[in-house]
Amino acid sequence: MTNVGAGLAPARSARAIRAGERIHVVGIAGAGASAAAILAFRAGAEVTGCDPGGPSPYSEAVEALGIPIAWSHDASHVTGGPAPDRLAVTKALTAVDPDNAELVAARAADVPVESWQQVIADSALGKRLIGVAGTHGKSTTAGWLVHVLVAAGTDPSAFVGALLAPAITDGPPATARWGLGSEFVVEADEYAGNFDPYRPDVAILTSAEWDHPDVFADEAAVEAAFETWIGRMPTGATLVANAADPGVRTVLRRLDESRVTIVRYALEGAAGDFGADLVARVVAEDAGGTTLEIVGHEDVGRAMKVRLRTAGRHNAANALAVAAVARVVGVDPSAIVRAIETFAGVGRRLERKGEVSGVVVYDDYAHHPTAIRETLRAIRQREPQRRVWAVYEPLTYHRTAALLADFADALAAADAVAIADIWPGRDPDTTIASAQGLADAVSARNGTIAVAAPGSVEATATWLSREVRSGDAVLVMGGGRSYRIGERLLEALAAEEAP
Repeated sequence: MTNVGAGLAPARSARAIRAGERIHVVGIAGAGASAAAILAFRAGAEVTGCDPGGPSPYSEAVEALGIPIAWSHDASHVTGGPAPDRLAVTKALTAVDPDNAELVAARAADVPVESWQQVIADSALGKRLIGVAGTHGKSTTAGWLVHVLVAAGTDPSAFVGALLAPAITDGPPATARWGLGSEFVVEADEYAGNFDPYRPDVAILTSAEWDHPDVFADEAAVEAAFETWIGRMPTGATLVANAADPGVRTVLRRLDESRVTIVRYALEGAAGDFGADLVARVVAEDAGGTTLEIVGHEDVGRAMKVRLRTAGRHNAANALAVAAVARVVGVDPSAIVRAIETFAGVGRRLERKGEVSGVVVYDDYAHHPTAIRETLRAIRQREPQRRVWAVYEPLTYHRTAALLADFADALAAADAVAIADIWPGRDPDTTIASAQGLADAVSARNGTIAVAAPGSVEATATWLSREVRSGDAVLVMGGGRSYRIGERLLEALAAEEAP
């Protein structure tokens, strides 16, 4: 397994950020690092940052606060003035580029190098921390919970791994929110112990499935990571858990319920409700959303029908998790229902980017077979009469190779499939999988037309503009730079349409 995070200070208990503390954030244009910078700044730190990748959808909110950003790595960021009190980085940097100039300079100057997650945990000290964990659904569930708490007037702070709307952030779209209330919602990612700095008073576990094969040997390793993290919650904490998920049930069987109160939720299904405290039944699904009937958990639903603006059964389950946690922290049931019904989603989660020449384009962060399968089902609900393209930029060679058959099965549910180049991210071995190999595996499934698109996300968008036709729905999925495919496709279609 990859030794991700080597060279970082180990996770520790949160320590309040001091007024005037100097924090330099490396990779500040990333989703998580940008949030760390924003929250540390709002907590009183003097924040600087750098990112050789240039501006991103996440950096606008950082720049709006006046936080200086250098668009390169340089040792002078550590040595060129008063040394920072700490360097905040992503674990991927310490694994992929351990000799990075700033890391070397920090070590020479005895400047602590910590994860950006530690900075977020320190920003949350003194708040009631709500951690949203699970293999799938973290960003949507965390963003939905923030939406409900804001609507209820609790004024929460938050880090969510997807862009929150300006109405939530009171500024540009951002992955962070700073509030004066007592709740702090944080997306808690299991990858290589990213969630270790968080010790939540309330937690959600949406799912537990094998992912990140570069750090987890198998599903049992993933379940053990969640079990260990939950075991570190303070005595008297509350865990809200999706009892319909097999991996979650395995984790629950191992927990000491004398230490942690467990609230179980589940969608009704063929296998029953698993003794859940909060249960919902999907009573209608259409292009405009999903209707649920919810019962249980201190009468949060009272067998009430709730109309969601989101699509897909996975989002119905996410809504249940949000309802349960909102009730745990004291939000009135009627206020919960009203707020759940007005949530429109977060960035890059079945986000409708636009329609040109009769072609509608959606963007999603899905990069795991289960997420791809559920997102394709959701777009069929949204666009029932259209031919559906699945356009996928695989995220890392290890994940693609380890889950190749599952990816092929999931993608084959589309009417047509295009595979862009694999985004390597932190993955040093680029020989174990390929876009063509995945396309061939999809084509072998059931006759679905699958092609390895010509190269980069930009080239993929250009190629796609010549292949789509009026009436198509294009679902772009992946991590990396896949979001550019939808943007460039719409631009190309608009240029072709122009006189």
